[in-house]
Formats: sequence, C-alpha cells, structure tokens
Amino acid sequence: MVSCLIFAFKRTVLLTSFGLFMVLLLVSSALAQGNIAKYPYLPSGYSSVKVFDRNGRFVGRLLPEKRYWVSIDNIPAFLQKAVVAVEDARFFEHGGIDIRGIARALVKDVVKGKLVEGGSTITQQLIKNRYLSGEKTIERKLEEARMAMEYEKIYTKKQILEMYFNEIYYGNGAWGIAQAARIYFDKTPDELTDAECALLAGVPKNPGRYNPLGKAVDVSRRRDVVLARMLDLNMISARQKQKLRTRPITTVQRSQAPYYLAHIRNELVERFGPQIIEQGGLEVTAAMDLNLQKLAEKTLKEGVKRISPELQGALVSLDPATGDVLAAVGGVDFTKSPYDRAFLARRQPGSAIKPLIYAAALEVGITAGSVWDDTPVAYDRGNNQTWKPLNYGKERYGQLSLRRALAYSNNIIAVKLLDTIGVPYFVDFAHKAGLPLRPNNDLSLALGTEDVTLRDLVRAYTPLANGGLRSEPRTIVRIYDRNRRAWTENAPSVTSALSPAAAFVTTRMLKDVMVYGTAKSLKSFSQKRPSAGKTGTTDDYRDAWFIGYTPQVLTGIWVGYDKPRPGGKGFTGGAVAAPIWERFMGPALASKPVVDFSKPDTVVSVSIDPATGYQATPDCPEKRDEFYIEGTQPTEYCPKHGGDRLNQVPPVLSLPKEETQQPE
Repeated sequence: MVSCLIFAFKRTVLLTSFGLFMVLLLVSSALAQGNIAKYPYLPSGYSSVKVFDRNGRFVGRLLPEKRYWVSIDNIPAFLQKAVVAVEDARFFEHGGIDIRGIARALVKDVVKGKLVEGGSTITQQLIKNRYLSGEKTIERKLEEARMAMEYEKIYTKKQILEMYFNEIYYGNGAWGIAQAARIYFDKTPDELTDAECALLAGVPKNPGRYNPLGKAVDVSRRRDVVLARMLDLNMISARQKQKLRTRPITTVQRSQAPYYLAHIRNELVERFGPQIIEQGGLEVTAAMDLNLQKLAEKTLKEGVKRISPELQGALVSLDPATGDVLAAVGGVDFTKSPYDRAFLARRQPGSAIKPLIYAAALEVGITAGSVWDDTPVAYDRGNNQTWKPLNYGKERYGQLSLRRALAYSNNIIAVKLLDTIGVPYFVDFAHKAGLPLRPNNDLSLALGTEDVTLRDLVRAYTPLANGGLRSEPRTIVRIYDRNRRAWTENAPSVTSALSPAAAFVTTRMLKDVMVYGTAKSLKSFSQKRPSAGKTGTTDDYRDAWFIGYTPQVLTGIWVGYDKPRPGGKGFTGGAVAAPIWERFMGPALASKPVVDFSKPDTVVSVSIDPATGYQATPDCPEKRDEFYIEGTQPTEYCPKHGGDRLNQVPPVLSLPKEETQQPE
C-alpha cells in the first residue's frame, strides 16, 4: 500500500514537472518575443454601437465579439491599487506565494474541515486562470504555487499585474478589464472613475454576485470592503473613502429585444463587413417600436408555453405601408436558444400560401364569385404515379364560390385553381410579391409544400394590405456615425406587385376567413377592427401559422417544434397561432383609429346569387354583394331563378348628357 502511494506521488511529481517545464518553455518564448499580450491591443477612443427605437428610446448595444488587451499604462493607477489591496496586499513583496496568506487560509480550512480559503496571490490566480482547473485539491494548489514562483522569475510584477487584469473574469461574459469597462460603463479602462474602479476591484472575488449589475446591496457591500482595505493600507484617506462610498455610479442600461438586436447586428455586418462592430461609434435608429417589441415577446412566450413548454414560435409585425418591422421575435427564450426563427428558419407554410394563389387568379380574370367543384381529381406525376389531393379532414363541399373556398381553406379547389393559372405563372407572381419559390415546383405548391421564412411570407402579404404595393421589411431606419458625424438614411423600399383592385378583392375574401372560416374565433375582433388574414396548417400538424392584417399593421405568427414533429390533432393555425395574433394585435392597435381598407375605383360591387355566381334576381333565395375587378363582373342574371327572362330585356340606353339637361 505504501509503495503504491509512493509511486502515485512520484508519478504526480513527474507529470507536474513536465507540465511546468512545457508552460515555462512557452512563457519564456513569449517573453523573448517581448510581447505578453494574448489579444490585439484595445483601439483608443472606442465606443459601442448603440441602438434606439423609432421613438428614440434606448434599446441596447452591439458589442465586439473579439477580446482586446490593455497595457498596464492604460489601466488606472487607482484600480491597480484597489485590486492589490483587496486581493493580494503583499503582491510587491512576495515571490509568487504569500506564506502569511497561506497560513491564514490553512487556519480557516481546518476550522471548516475542507478547502475553503485558498490564500492565493494575484500571481496564483493568474496561473489558475491561464493553465489550471478550478478544482480545490492539494495537488492542484501545490502545482499552482510552484508555477507562480517560477512565473515571478520570468516576468516583472508590472507584467504579471497587466496579464491579471486582462485575463480575470468580471461576470456577464466579460473576460478582462477591456470587456468589463465596456459592458458595465461603455468606456475604455483609462476613462474609468475612481468610484467605478472601486466597484470593479471587488468583482473577481465572486463575479456572478459582485458585478455592477448584481444586487445593489451585495455590490455596494463588496465595494465598501475594497475601500476599507485601501484605507487600512493608507492608500486612501478616510475622507476619500466616504466620498467614494457616496458617489453615485451609473451603469449602462441592460440591452433589450435580443432577437431584434441580433438581426440588426447581422444586417450591419452584411452591409458594412464584420469590422463595423469592432470599430463601434454608431447610433442606429431601428424601425422597432419598443413597446410593441416587449408586447410581442411577452405574448409569444406566454401563448406558446400555454400549449407546450417544448414548443417554439416566432412573430414578425410590420407597417405594411413602409415595411418598418415594428416587432420581431425569433423564439420564446433567447438565452436558451438564440436561433432566429423569424428571419432564418424555413418551414412549410401550408394553407397560408393560398391567398397569393387567389390574388394571382384574380389578376387573370377569375372572380371571387365564380363557382368551383371540389370533387377530387387525380393528377399524373409521371412514372405511373398519381396524386389525389384531399381536403383537410377529407370532407366534401361540392359547389363552392372561390370566396367560400378560401374561407374554408379548401385544398382541392386551391389545387385546381393553381392548375388553371399554371405553376410557372404563380411562381413568378409570388416572386414579385416577395416570396421566392423554386421554379420546378408542382401542383402540391398549392398546399404550401415549399419551405419559406416567416419574414418572407409576411412580406408577400404586404401587397394585399397596401393596395398592391410590396414593402420590403426594414429594420434599420438611419445610422449616425459619431466619429465622422455623418448620417446614413435607409429609405423605405416600396414597389408595385399586383393591381390595387386584386389586392382589395383578395382582402375582402380574407375577411370572411375571420368571420365564418378557419379563423372564425377572431370574428369578434374583426367586427371591432376591419381585418383580414389566413391560417396555415401543414401535414401531420407540424406547423401552425396565422398571417393577418389591418390597414395599419401586418403580423405573422408561426408555432412549431424546432425538430419538426406532429403537434397532435387540433394543432392548427386557427387554434394555435390565431389566438396569439389576437392577443398581440389588440393592444398593438389600441391607440390607432379604426379604419377600413380603401376601395379602388377599379372595383365594382354587384349583387349576385352565391350559389350560381350570376347576378341575383328578385327570386334568388340568397343574395350577396360581391366585389369584382372592373370588367370581370357577371353581366347575366341567374338562370335558375328567372334570369332568362331578365336577360332578354334590352338594356336601357343613356342619352347624351347635353340632351338630358333641363332648361334653366
């Protein structure tokens, strides 16, 4: 047994010695090169990229991802004294380890019955951070002590202190004094005040608890410990201590809207290159409405978690007239999953694509009042294979007007409609609306089988809400460069995508979706606010969508699992996504006037028999006013209810205007 222990001890010593030799070889090489910095030196005059919402409210900052090194000459002398005072008062006297400190720590360890106090010097802390693990064992402490003593033979005290400041952890992802000064105060280290230095000096003891964003009582108590220790060592006077204790300190506000900020970062990098974030000095005005963004985050998280804690979701809300993205949320919890499902994730839209097919059909002369049959048809797919689309639930309606077919989200009629107008024509039409689709699609496209992003799908709805004009989603309104004192404007991008008449008629059809169709749970909402929208549910209930709009706000919702899997029966756009949409849109529109969609002069209204699509006669049992693009309205009366007789009556000719004028 004794021999085994001796062997283990010798083995530990040999391994430790070899490790120490390799470390010293590396650090000696670094010293020979005359450069102890492990990272690029911090540029002078840096300030972070600040983001504000459309109303000038602070949203957050975009910080560099790179780590930077700060020379000891650019670290305030007060901060150096404060750290030495509270972490290692005999730093300039010992040779790497402090025997007195070790003795004090040993007494405490014996009392506690375990390794609690380490008695570590600044040099030992540096060694542990650079090379060793955080486990509290005798072997690790011995190795740490040996390496610290050797380190002190290679480097000067000034160099060790510089390395310490650049490698120690300050909480909230801040490694080193450069990141700490930036994250907590938006400064470079040389700009820190004495009061701020006193606060930071206390952080390394427990970064999670004592960082400047921690609980105020804990942070101030630790700061007081630092100042008291400096007073004991005659580094400051009692008056200075009291003055620093009472001096108010303002930390930088915490960033909000993490998904939106992450997208702005990506957009800046895409436009200007990755160096733009490292250079800093920008003030970005976002299209975001911070109140709506907070509402969107809260509503989405609560709505999704109400269904299942494993689900994910996304929300995009914009002003259809300008494309300004008022709110964008890419998931239910950024800290757990920063992946942006609003702008990046591609999923099948299901029936949410159908309004675009109907709008395309209107453009070629097909009308909302035309009657179609939903008898299933088999389509040839080649290789002796056929495809026979069925309705959701396999129900049959028989004869339906296009208006009702869209409200009920009839699959068979949607496929027949796409077959009539042609897939190539529709792909081109969708592209103009803002929804890129593959040119080699087949008729299954009518059921939303091609993956799209929520952002692109919402963009494709902007022409419907905006009188035929497509608005490009805009997240950045303008940029101010503080260094150059120059503005860069990002104007709205609005282009024509379809006729105002087709947009209006499609919107009137989508109103029915919220009255008696697949989103009839929103009937009460639609009666208070003129609105239109469409649900989307994919095969096997994998994705649930609702895209809806008023004249002022267009919002899209997606809910599903990151790894696609069925959500179970009832996991539909109407049951899952539409309620979230309503809970967001209600407060979002509360301060806006109630307005309806404007009818273009090129749209006419005709009373028809919806069962036949002809002009209604007095004998028709059901009548309704239907909207048509001028020139496509029915000109004949319903033949089933006495229309033949009316159709034979010659039209009344209008006399020229001058012949109908009465004498004065």
